[in-house]
Amino acid sequence: MNTVTRLNNRLASKWSLLATRFLPFADVATRELPLGRLMRLSLFQVSVGMALALLNGTLNRVMIVELHVPAWLVSSMIALPLVFAPFRALIGFRSDHHRSALGWKRVPYIWMGTLMQFGGLAIMPFALIVLSGDTNGPVLYGQIGVAIAFLLVGAGLHTTQTSGLALATDLATPENRPRVVALLYVMLLVGTMVSAIGFGALLQDFKQVKLIQVIQGAALLTMVLNLIALWKQEARVPSRTLPIPGEARPSFRESWRAFIQGGRSARLLVAVGLGSAGFSMQDVLLEPYGGEILHMPVASTTQLTAMIACGALAAFVLAARWFHHGGEPHRLASIGVVVGIFAFAAVVFADPVGSQLMFRFGALLIGFGGGLFSVATLTAAMNHDTGAHNGLALGAWGAVQASAGGLAIGLGGWLRDVVTYLASQGTLGSVASGASIGYSVVYYIEIVLLFATLVAIGPLVRTPRDRRSPAQRTAATSTPARPGKFGLTEFPG
Repeated sequence: MNTVTRLNNRLASKWSLLATRFLPFADVATRELPLGRLMRLSLFQVSVGMALALLNGTLNRVMIVELHVPAWLVSSMIALPLVFAPFRALIGFRSDHHRSALGWKRVPYIWMGTLMQFGGLAIMPFALIVLSGDTNGPVLYGQIGVAIAFLLVGAGLHTTQTSGLALATDLATPENRPRVVALLYVMLLVGTMVSAIGFGALLQDFKQVKLIQVIQGAALLTMVLNLIALWKQEARVPSRTLPIPGEARPSFRESWRAFIQGGRSARLLVAVGLGSAGFSMQDVLLEPYGGEILHMPVASTTQLTAMIACGALAAFVLAARWFHHGGEPHRLASIGVVVGIFAFAAVVFADPVGSQLMFRFGALLIGFGGGLFSVATLTAAMNHDTGAHNGLALGAWGAVQASAGGLAIGLGGWLRDVVTYLASQGTLGSVASGASIGYSVVYYIEIVLLFATLVAIGPLVRTPRDRRSPAQRTAATSTPARPGKFGLTEFPG
């Protein structure tokens, strides 16, 4: 009997090591944050991913191709949520110090974000019908309605995600936070991927009635998922209901100054802005490029969002393993940028080669490179935090990422239309007169932006010779990184 018991214990020990090795998030749970509770909390990321798949994937194709809305108008609508993006840092700061009657500081912001998401999705399908001109009402009313819907969804996304990530970092232990963030972004991509596949299947036989049903179903599911995610997550602290006499609450300006002190955080935010613009400018154009230039049907182009999500999912799993073994986040971000450069090169050459397979491979690499860059820079921003302002650090990263990405999306649509018009008039010469020239210019600009990102992030990369512990590196954030072996991901460090 003792022999059987020892054998069972040995097998259980081996299986535990096997699971931890091949399932990167098997050891992410702690006593303070069990895996079941963490997975339930991550449902808010699923709802955000569903909204992103709908706005940036399905709707932009439907509006441009099926509803015949100009690309510049579609890109402008999708870029409208960037109006609220700069406020993510303020939202994070306010949630750090919020006082409510129920003793919560994160939950009220997540709940208000959920309501805004629901409201925007609820009015969106009817505004789209008016926008298409398939009614007796003026198209202007449809444009106003769609603008309001996109604004509401965007404001809800920024508020929910910033406060939700801050709540997750509050609940996680400091050494476990990078893997918790990676898991949350895996759930974001799972939501995006599953939603993109579901939307593609439901809209394969496109009808406006189906579009209304899909968007309204997404609104209802958003409310249900976020309610489940919030249930009994944040403990009520009665001391948060009333101000403490004599308590000095820092101002946003003071907290921001402390966060960017030393210059490393500011350089990181510059890199985040350049990289986010480099990876995002194609968001509104990738599916129309596949449909117009490579002649792919609606179902196939909608699956591109799922492919990008699969690439990012693989990137988040790799990032979790990288951080588990003590990997440096700035170096991982640089690797993601290099992958992105090759990804856009593949997309550009897919047209002259006439290869849909190369195009799909490029889309997969865009997701992989962008995923590495996103999770690595977010982890780096958390490491640059001053210690007690998780919301501010996450909000600053999110504000720069969303603002730069939104501006790039809007600019991408305008550039495509302007260059295509000039090419059709023969202004650019006979060589640059093809239908793909407008798309290609955007992709070339993205490659240039990614090279600029390497320049910005290079000095932050810790060289292999720097063997200090994370605590020692955090204490020395104001000291410039030591130069070491030269490589592309360290340029120009």
